[in-house]
Amino acid sequence: MKLKKILTVLVCVLMLLSISVLSVFAAGEDGGAKGGMVALIIVGILIGILIIVIISNVAIVPQGKAYVIERVGKFHTIWQTGIHVKVPFLERIAKRVNLMEQVADFPPQPVITKDNVRMQIDTVVFFQITDCKLFAYGHTTPMVAIENPTSTTLRNIIGELELDSTLTSRDLINTKMRSILDDATDPWGIKVTRVELKNIIPPREIQDAMEKQMKAERERREAILRAEGEKNSAILVAEGKKQSMILAAEADKEAQILRAEATKEAKIREAEGEAQAILTVQEATAAGIRMINEAAPGEGVLALRSLEAFQAAANGPANKIIIPSEIQSIAGLTASISEIATGLKKDKKA
Repeated sequence: MKLKKILTVLVCVLMLLSISVLSVFAAGEDGGAKGGMVALIIVGILIGILIIVIISNVAIVPQGKAYVIERVGKFHTIWQTGIHVKVPFLERIAKRVNLMEQVADFPPQPVITKDNVRMQIDTVVFFQITDCKLFAYGHTTPMVAIENPTSTTLRNIIGELELDSTLTSRDLINTKMRSILDDATDPWGIKVTRVELKNIIPPREIQDAMEKQMKAERERREAILRAEGEKNSAILVAEGKKQSMILAAEADKEAQILRAEATKEAKIREAEGEAQAILTVQEATAAGIRMINEAAPGEGVLALRSLEAFQAAANGPANKIIIPSEIQSIAGLTASISEIATGLKKDKKA
């Protein structure tokens, strides 16, 4: 803009100089020769003025920018990226618009929550200009127009939330503010792409209370973790003792089973031995009887065997002995034999 103003001033000065030179030469004595020179000078000046005017009316629109052009004070068109030439003295660049996404960082705004806690919140608004005409003619100060709805919308949203909800609902607040601001800035050709709460600054006493609450919560969690650790430790110790007792009982049970099986096996072997011994004795007795039967013993032998059996019975602890008649006869026979033997001994001595 400064360069164009300078060029305009230079054009005016050159025009004045050319007029003054023309008047001076026209008033001289040698009007013909001097008039031709004056004509050349005027033509050179006009060519220079034309070049300057053309250069001053050529504009290059850079990438990411757009120019709003007015013709005779009225909106005419919008120049996009590239080289453009405007009509001198009729058209002008009314506004240079930045089409890239921009960031507006607003200072902290005082707000009051639903539970009457006063705090300060600063916001960051990301926006982009989508309609250059509406942006140029929709509002005189678009940034101020964005800042004011941002602060009022923030107060309205925070006024419906309590302190804890405000601190934990940043996404909800950002979404609501973006939607409301986008609708409010549509008539100005502005698209609000994102809104972020940069800082939430509660009062100092609230910060102290929050720090104490956080410390108490951490101490509570520490106590819970310690108690759970002790509980798990006691459970593990009890389970270890239980497992040890179970293993000891199972070992004792297996030992008793083995001892019982050993005793059972020993008794079975002992019974088998006794049975074998009885069988052997019975077989021997049967063999003896069979041999006796085969030998066909006489009555004398039987009588002697009966006497031996009687003697064995007499040697026992019984007080009464029943003597069969056969044994009595045998006893009498034995007495007779004893007397005969005694008489024979006396005769031998005589």
